[in-house]
Amino acid sequence: MKVCIIGCGAIGSLFAAHLGRLEDIEVWAYDPYEPHVNAINENGLRLTGLSDIVVPVLARSDAKLIPECNFGIIAAKTLHTRPAMEATAHIFRDGAVCSVQNGIGNEEIIAEYVPRVILGTTFPAGHVTAPGVVNHDTGGKTWISPFLPKPASMDEVNQLADALIRGGANIVPMQDARGALWTKLIFNAASNPMGALTRLPHGVACDQPGVRRVMRELVNEGKAIAAALDITLDSDPDALLDYGREKAYQHPPSMLTDVLNQRVTEIDALNGGIARLGEELGIPTPLNAAVTDIIKGLEYSWREDEWRNLKP
Repeated sequence: MKVCIIGCGAIGSLFAAHLGRLEDIEVWAYDPYEPHVNAINENGLRLTGLSDIVVPVLARSDAKLIPECNFGIIAAKTLHTRPAMEATAHIFRDGAVCSVQNGIGNEEIIAEYVPRVILGTTFPAGHVTAPGVVNHDTGGKTWISPFLPKPASMDEVNQLADALIRGGANIVPMQDARGALWTKLIFNAASNPMGALTRLPHGVACDQPGVRRVMRELVNEGKAIAAALDITLDSDPDALLDYGREKAYQHPPSMLTDVLNQRVTEIDALNGGIARLGEELGIPTPLNAAVTDIIKGLEYSWREDEWRNLKP
């Protein structure tokens, strides 16, 4: 079986490493960052932290050099979903692609390019420490299921889950993983922007009473949208914030890392997605809308050449 990881950054590397342990799986990876790709090809993909392994992965920065694969796992940031699928769609002419990305709207884009789609959400976290090296920060489950209206078969979902489980991942295959996806969406919509705006790692941010109060209200708005969509959450996102505080006290949310590096964030797929659905459903989501607008303003501040000489 051939599997291609699309976006071999921190999360993609965790999945690649699990599969790379198996002799019966041929693991390919597509990532445009050539130093990372070159290091993986020369030295193998190395995980540190919770995991301490080096595995072989066939990494390429040119997707045309990757053969057709049975499965894809896309771990790219949401703003890169479309260009990533445009580059790799030929690899999955008769394959199924699984999203393990943050936010909502990714599966709909993937479905435009491939015949079958697997919906997924994942809680393990990591960060790239050097080309070819990823620190495995935290563990956790990954839930996957067929994505309607363009689903992979349940047999395919189980086949991919079985391979990942044999490689050491904690995978939960199911008929409908939307509850798990929305649980993480709401968790991320509370933790990511507040970490980005305060510049604090997750646990430290949770310890600030005012910040924690805003997180709780962001969660409540997300819960209201999920209820309106008749989605039963896998667990309580507010309780997950406290669990994350215990397990990953010094972990910087990915949006904080983006802000510190002045990169475009995933705010549109997190709080922005909740706010858009709130508007469509007639459910107030003022905090999610406000956080989205503030983060977008912060992103614009980095483009100083566009506004420094503007006059009213």
